[in-house]
Amino acid sequence: MNASPAIDYQSLRFDYRRHPDQSAEAPARHPVVVVGAGPVGLALAIDLAQRGQPVVVLDNDCTLSTGSRAICFAKRTLEIFDRLGCGQRMVDKGVSWKVGRVYFRDQEVYRFDLLPEEGHARPAFINLQQYYVEGYLSERAAEMPGIDLRWNNKVVGISQDASGAMLDIETPDGHYRLAADYVAACDGSRSNLRQLLGQEARGRSFRDRFLIADVRMDADLPTERRFWFDPPFHPGQSVLLHKQADAMWRVDFQLGWEADPVEERKPERIMPRVRALLDSLGHAGVQFEIGWASVYTFACQRMERFRQGRVLFAGDSAHGVSPFGARGANSGVQDSDNLAWKLAAVLNGEAGEALLDSYGGEREYAADENIRHSTRATDFITPKSEVSRLFRDAVLELSKRHPFARALVNSGRLSVPATLRESPLNTPDVDAFGGAMVPGAPAADAPVRTADGRAGWLLNELCPPSDKGRSPTCFTALVFGADDAARPALDAIAAADRPLHVVRVAGDDEQGRLAAERYDARPGTVYLLRPDQHVAARWRSPTAPQIRAAVDRALAIAKD
Repeated sequence: MNASPAIDYQSLRFDYRRHPDQSAEAPARHPVVVVGAGPVGLALAIDLAQRGQPVVVLDNDCTLSTGSRAICFAKRTLEIFDRLGCGQRMVDKGVSWKVGRVYFRDQEVYRFDLLPEEGHARPAFINLQQYYVEGYLSERAAEMPGIDLRWNNKVVGISQDASGAMLDIETPDGHYRLAADYVAACDGSRSNLRQLLGQEARGRSFRDRFLIADVRMDADLPTERRFWFDPPFHPGQSVLLHKQADAMWRVDFQLGWEADPVEERKPERIMPRVRALLDSLGHAGVQFEIGWASVYTFACQRMERFRQGRVLFAGDSAHGVSPFGARGANSGVQDSDNLAWKLAAVLNGEAGEALLDSYGGEREYAADENIRHSTRATDFITPKSEVSRLFRDAVLELSKRHPFARALVNSGRLSVPATLRESPLNTPDVDAFGGAMVPGAPAADAPVRTADGRAGWLLNELCPPSDKGRSPTCFTALVFGADDAARPALDAIAAADRPLHVVRVAGDDEQGRLAAERYDARPGTVYLLRPDQHVAARWRSPTAPQIRAAVDRALAIAKD
């Protein structure tokens, strides 16, 4: 496959290639096999490869996703993509946005800004069709010698014991078997691996139907998220409008449970709906064409346990949410971000199996948070009783004039990363801190000038997994203050005798002050950051034993 700026990712067909493993007398064994080459599986494979772990990726198809599907990628996900080597490409291609507007009938009731403050490298969100995200990730994976990506390799059987898993695989050339130390199931909402292991995803299904359409048009409309409740052009239902790359617009029309999904996908049903929307926006003369459409229902659900022995589930195979709030793909990529460094640590002999148990605990907690927000949004958007509808409409009416009511309006709480407050990997504070950077929180970005005088972004300074001179599970010690103030902390870090990457933020210029403000840092403050950039511990003036204990705790290394 040759990458090209003009490549049509929806028409790509990846070649099936017979692998020597298929002719081996005994099943070849690999450290990690990832099943599924979607955004989650590819992100996981790239992350592992950057940490020095060879990965086999199996996909039962030879194409990327069809239609826009997931389009809203959040700031935290973009920061993960930066670390994987393809974030800038996605930002350049995508449509950046941060403002949302909510309408009730024919009036705007309020607007919101998801990133009102300056000093962030990445936008609040970009809108980019999923096939671009998959295409860029697949091209990045193809650049890496540690990734063996096998198309048209379908897993049809799996067994496991305490030492590993055995996979049965069907290909155009027939059947073969692979052994793996660990298997990552990233094979989507209809996960074949979940079914093969006899597992279920349980939760709540919603009796409603939605039409999703990609509409290509040159409409001069703001790059904003627009959500309508009960608009005149689609009475009694809701509508969502987003701009994507390539002059493509994403429109979601609520249809109701009784709608015929086959009929509603037909162009003669879609065109009048889009025309009515454009007319209402004063764009009656704009011409458009339908690029792709689908009618969907959804459920908010998850597996009981994301770790099933040697098989670890991530993304839609483990959990599912409604599309309101962009929590599906974003939470899946954050699953991979959590899992990759832990698998690398275990395979590298730096941690034991307990660290993989923490993957399940942390990401099950995050899934519950996403499901809770998603369920509440769906209940508000699609009230199932007359009383619920009266309450919703009253809230929307009040929100035009009263700020208190706006907090109750829920057109989808937009994706934010989970703060893993109760994780056993966290070291509780022993000093008083303010702000959001508690143990378990994802690190906040900020412009910084490091102690050696370089200007840049804080997250880019953290331990890079692709640095071959470092441990694949390198932790970062973030030290605030100029030389004299930072010296005791630096001495403690050196005496701790742990392989830490040290980043110093001087804090005596405007850039450093903003970082110090976000971290409530004083001269001498130290933050210990995990390989996935979550806060593991923080101190005003740490000792060497405190640092050693915090690193061991973050690796789930038990102490007598």
